[in-house]
Amino acid sequence: MSTPEDSPRPEAVDVPLIQIGAPAAASAGGGCGDGCGCSDGFGPDDLECGLDPELAQLLAESGLDPVQVEDVAHVAVEEDLDHGVDVTTVATVPEDAVATGDFTAREGGTVAGIHVAEAVLSVVATDEFAVERHVADGDRVEAGQKLLSVTARTRDLLTAERSALNLLCRLSGIATATRAWADVLEGTSAKVRDTRKTTPGLRALEKYAVRCGGGVNHRMSLSDAALVKDNHVVAAGGVAEAFKAVRDSFPGVAVEVEVDTLHQVREVLDAGADLILLDNFTPGETAEAVGIVAGRAILESSGRLTLDTARAYAETGVDFLAVGALTHSSPILDIGLDLREAEPFDADDADDFDTDDLGADAGSDDGPDGVGA
Repeated sequence: MSTPEDSPRPEAVDVPLIQIGAPAAASAGGGCGDGCGCSDGFGPDDLECGLDPELAQLLAESGLDPVQVEDVAHVAVEEDLDHGVDVTTVATVPEDAVATGDFTAREGGTVAGIHVAEAVLSVVATDEFAVERHVADGDRVEAGQKLLSVTARTRDLLTAERSALNLLCRLSGIATATRAWADVLEGTSAKVRDTRKTTPGLRALEKYAVRCGGGVNHRMSLSDAALVKDNHVVAAGGVAEAFKAVRDSFPGVAVEVEVDTLHQVREVLDAGADLILLDNFTPGETAEAVGIVAGRAILESSGRLTLDTARAYAETGVDFLAVGALTHSSPILDIGLDLREAEPFDADDADDFDTDDLGADAGSDDGPDGVGA
């Protein structure tokens, strides 16, 4: 019988991301364009972001790291191209063709990831492109409603289509599911909260989508807050012992302790827990716990939670409802890309395609033109 040590190990392959603005980018079919943010407030001494500065700023204002979003976009596109080209599009679409693509909701829901989709276009686009934003993240939309219109080279639109939609549909699905919980809890003091049950590499984006849907975020990582769960309790020799060990080692970190009995509620409350996670409590037991705690700690319900029971838990006075399904089980929101003929422009300028070629309709319904590179 072979052991792991006997088994051949695959050799690591160094396949760096194609960085926008790097010398290799031009040969790979990408580039910054005139609007690149590399040296405009997001340069090497700051965010090192190759996105258009306006787009990078919009992402940052949303609580997202523009560099991380750009990296996610690179990974998605490179996975789709697999170091090659979009053979179908290259074969069927003239190089100088320009079109407008409308990202359109196929069903009603809540939108999240508009600027993330733009970032994907930025990674693929060989020239600048114009965007018209019809909605904002967090907006409720109906079937048939346009979300985002992008005018660019047709090849770029088609090559970026699936990667952009994968992210936009996924994030909008999470926002839509979260909105359903937020609606049920409306009028109570309870908020629906996510967990760390997220897609590896997409946590920041998925937790952003939860916020777009009206939910709030739990800890973003293992390092920014402590959550003492049953396995920690076993290892430490008891609930109170586990809490004390964390408090002594990391005195400045908020400590939440998971309990499954009312006796443990009293125990960790006396020990000084900041938050108490009520695991698989019934609504009646939750109400008892609320009475015991009497505002001395934050209470969070977890387990047994459904949309049908959410209101009953919220009306006990608990602060949060932890719902891992928001990020691990939400279905996508069905969104498609519909191509149409772009506004006419001077074909002689095709090689130098920029926003001046796009006509007067290249702006947003809610603000100034958005341009990416």
